[in-house]
Amino acid sequence: MTSGTPDTRVAETIPFPVSRQLTEDGRLRHFLTIEGLPCTLLTSILNTAESFAGVDGRAVKKVPLLRGKTIVNLFFEASTRTRTTFELAAKRLSADVINLNISAAATTKGESLLDTLRNLEAMHTDMFVVRHTDSGAAHFIARHVAPHVRVINAGDGRHAHPTQAMLDMFTIRRHKGDFRDLRVAIVGDILHSRVARSQILALNTLGAAEVRVIAPQTLLPAQVETLGVHAFSDIASGLRDVDVVIALRLQNERMNGAFLPSKHEYFQRYGLTPGRLEFTAPDAIVMHPGPINRGVEMDSEVADGERSVILQQVTFGIAVRMAVMSMAIASTAPGER
Repeated sequence: MTSGTPDTRVAETIPFPVSRQLTEDGRLRHFLTIEGLPCTLLTSILNTAESFAGVDGRAVKKVPLLRGKTIVNLFFEASTRTRTTFELAAKRLSADVINLNISAAATTKGESLLDTLRNLEAMHTDMFVVRHTDSGAAHFIARHVAPHVRVINAGDGRHAHPTQAMLDMFTIRRHKGDFRDLRVAIVGDILHSRVARSQILALNTLGAAEVRVIAPQTLLPAQVETLGVHAFSDIASGLRDVDVVIALRLQNERMNGAFLPSKHEYFQRYGLTPGRLEFTAPDAIVMHPGPINRGVEMDSEVADGERSVILQQVTFGIAVRMAVMSMAIASTAPGER
C-alpha cells in the first residue's frame, strides 16, 4: 500500500457500524456519514452551529474551545472552498491547523498511509479532516486511528459529504424554520453526487415533508425511490410548489458522452432560469454547493437573484464545521489517550 487507495477500496465494502460514530453515551465521536444518526443529534449540530454563527461579527473572530488541540487537514482530492472553511473553522476555535500537502506527502514516496497516520499521531494530532476520491476512505482512517483521535469526513468518493449536508440544513432552517412542512427539490447529477446522498438522508431524518430529485434518467440511481424521494424527469413538474431548490454541480466529464449529449442541452432541459422558478412557491429559496457552472446548472440571473442563498451557505459552513469539530473533540474521554 503506497497511497491508501487499495485499502480504502476494501473499506468501501466493509460496513462501518453507526455506533462507531458515537460514544457510548451517544455523543459524536467521528462524523463520517449522516446515515443512521438520530434526529436529536442532527438538531444538536444545528443548534451548536447557531451558537457559533455570531463569532464572525466579533472584533476578534475566535473562541478558545480547542486551544492546544492540533487538527490536520488530509486532502487527497483538490478543494478550495471546503478546505478553506474547515481551516477557518478550526482557527476560530483556536486550534493549531496543519494542511498536509498531499502532492509532496510521504505517501507519494512509498510510505504507507498507515505509517503516515502513525507519524501524524506521534505529533499529538487530535483530529483528521479527510477528503478523498475513494468512497470509504474516511471510514478506513477512523478504523485505524488512536482512540483519542477524531475523524471528520470532508467528502469521500460518491459516498458522503456530511458537513456540506448539515450546512445546507442550517441554511434551510434559517430561512424556513421547521422542516416538517417543506418540499425540497434537488436538481442535477444524483447518480454521482455524495452531496445529494447526504442531503437526502439529512432531510428525511429531520422530517421534511417531501424530498424530490429531478434529473435525466442517465443521472438517477436505479430504484432511487428507495432513498426516500420522489423522482422527476420533467423539471416543471418537479419544481411545482417546492419551498427549496438545490442545484447540484455537474462535473465536466458528465457533460459529453454517455450521460449527457451536451451542457447546452442540459441547461435547456434542467437549468434553473427565472421562468422555471415561477413553478416554485413564491418564497422558495435557491441553493447550490458550489462552485457554480453558470449557464449550465443555472442562469446568472438566478445565481445572483433575490432568492439565491448560495453565498450564505458558504458563510454558514464555517459555523457548522466549528460545531462538528467542537462536539467531536468534546466527547474525548480522559481514558482514550
